[in-house]
Amino acid sequence: MSSSEIHEGVDLDVGNLTTKRNLSKLVEGKLLSRSGIGKATKYEISATYKLFIPIDIDQYFEQESDQREIAEGFNFSLIEGVLSQVALFDDIDMDVLITLQSAYSDNLFELSPSIHKQELERLAIDLSWKSSQIEGNTYSLLETEQLLKEKKEAIGKRRDEATMLLNHKEALDYVIEKPEHINPISIQKIEEIHSLLIKDLGVDQGLRKRVVGITGTNYRPLDNEFQIQDALGSMCDLLNARENIFEKALLLLLLISYIQPFADGNKRTARIVSNAILISGGYCPLSFRTVDSLDYKKALLLFYEQNNIVAFKEIFIDQFAFAVNTYFQ
Repeated sequence: MSSSEIHEGVDLDVGNLTTKRNLSKLVEGKLLSRSGIGKATKYEISATYKLFIPIDIDQYFEQESDQREIAEGFNFSLIEGVLSQVALFDDIDMDVLITLQSAYSDNLFELSPSIHKQELERLAIDLSWKSSQIEGNTYSLLETEQLLKEKKEAIGKRRDEATMLLNHKEALDYVIEKPEHINPISIQKIEEIHSLLIKDLGVDQGLRKRVVGITGTNYRPLDNEFQIQDALGSMCDLLNARENIFEKALLLLLLISYIQPFADGNKRTARIVSNAILISGGYCPLSFRTVDSLDYKKALLLFYEQNNIVAFKEIFIDQFAFAVNTYFQ
């Protein structure tokens, strides 16, 4: 539509020049796209707007997967097109995140090396527990602490549950000991972390060569090994070109899960690699301790099905706030 058509259509008590200024702001924010010159100028909804459409997530999931209108296949234009053109956090988001990061930096300055080590240990236990719980692990937080500190397995629990938790701790220790190793991000470095997480769990190493399905959705990840490699490569290029650490961490959480490059352990890998990026930049890592597992899964499914980041971005900001206000005090 033209600016005059939009001005008449919104029927607001503002002048035409105000409408044009607002349209220009929406174009600058990548929410609208503009084509043509002069009187032939037209505006339309941008492809990036889908990322930020407000969606009532509870209402969205009242419908079963077969009833929801979704993008069932992988969106090839998402990484190289849409996500490369837009900032994921607005000014208000960034003010919140920067203020929190400043508080974290001040707290670190006051900590002795021994206390800092203790706090990293505490966060590692919380992250290992919650990340495993999201994947169905039944260990409690206290049982996880006992396992990771004393190597004592909980009675009545499966051996592979203990292995999953121990692998989390090993992977996190790895990225803490070598914070600079993750930059620049590469497929090989992501595969290294995945290998640590799935050790002794009977999961194939390397990029998957078979089809996988995701419970609760009709979204179908890529089923071609070469396309998976290309998608991961594009993701790495996108991240390495990005300067904002928060955006890098959020994109890793979303895109590794969306691409599903491995036969299993994708979300676990995403959480550790995302934290590796935060740690390498001197930012507070996330434990995800207070996130509801179902809310986490719903936010991811919304991204799979609609390429919408709003719910997951809210989780990211909330969990960053929780981490800064809980650890390293």
